[in-house]
Amino acid sequence: MTTFRIDRRAALGLIGGATLVPVAGRSARAQTLDKVSYLTNWRAQAEHGGFYYALANGIYKKYGLDADIRMGGPQQNPSQLLLGGQVDMIMSNSFEAIRYVEQSLPFLCIASIFQKDPQVIICHPGQGNDDFTKLKGKPILVGGAGRTSYWPFLKAKFGYSDEQIRPYTFNMAPFLADKGVCQQGFLSSEPFAIEKEGGVKPLVHLIADAGFDNYNTTINISRKMMTEKKDVVQRFVNATLEGWAAYMKGGEGNAAANALIKAANPDMTDDKIAYALKVMTERGIVLSGDALKLGLGAMTDVRWKNFYDQMAATGVFPANIDVSKAYNLDFINKGVGI
Repeated sequence: MTTFRIDRRAALGLIGGATLVPVAGRSARAQTLDKVSYLTNWRAQAEHGGFYYALANGIYKKYGLDADIRMGGPQQNPSQLLLGGQVDMIMSNSFEAIRYVEQSLPFLCIASIFQKDPQVIICHPGQGNDDFTKLKGKPILVGGAGRTSYWPFLKAKFGYSDEQIRPYTFNMAPFLADKGVCQQGFLSSEPFAIEKEGGVKPLVHLIADAGFDNYNTTINISRKMMTEKKDVVQRFVNATLEGWAAYMKGGEGNAAANALIKAANPDMTDDKIAYALKVMTERGIVLSGDALKLGLGAMTDVRWKNFYDQMAATGVFPANIDVSKAYNLDFINKGVGI
């Protein structure tokens, strides 16, 4: 989770510079395509595959869009770029959307590609750490962002304490050197590296399966764009969800999508991509829960309220936020991909 602070008046002034130009009554077959930009939260990877599928296979163009899928990275802050009007939409999560409301900023979430947050706790096998209840009092490597997101949830649900926390520096060596240590990770990243480079097949505990209801890999936009460019936004959402539905099926179009991913991020390899797609499918990251009934990108009022109540009870959010202002359901829940 990225925490940001920005002057509200500055944000309101900057978002007026949206790059989209509406064309009244245009059709998806028109010659001119509407420009729209979307910034991911990290370097290109299979976890962004549906966006690249829609781009590589002409789905955005089919919907009359000239889509610019921009790769994020360690030196970028997507929320700051959205707030500054330098991009139309960003990849984020429930935390950021609720922070918008807390800080009275005119932005919100309109879709969630991931129905389950891919954050995991990884442990060595054979050490008695077979589920979350067994980790109470055990040393766990946790990064700074995790301490203000999923860690309060784990403390509240399983009785963990801050004394268990050890610094996590995104280096596998401390974990591999000590079988008694567990660590945070991303479902499709650290477990792959630990098994391939360290020769250990770890236990992987998905925090979402314990009830952590954070929406992840979302589409967040400004309220101005949502109201003034509603048709463009709807077409972008439709095309994106169509791309994700196809990508998760693993069809022929995946080769073109993966080629774009590898071209943008040379560190991404075929085996990494295959592993990520495999575990996303097995653990229901994209297709599970509400998405099985409502379609890809699904969100509900009930789940938003549950997540907010869950985290407000831990002190992460204040108790007086109107969480309904953090999202909008107009563009989703239309049965795409089921």
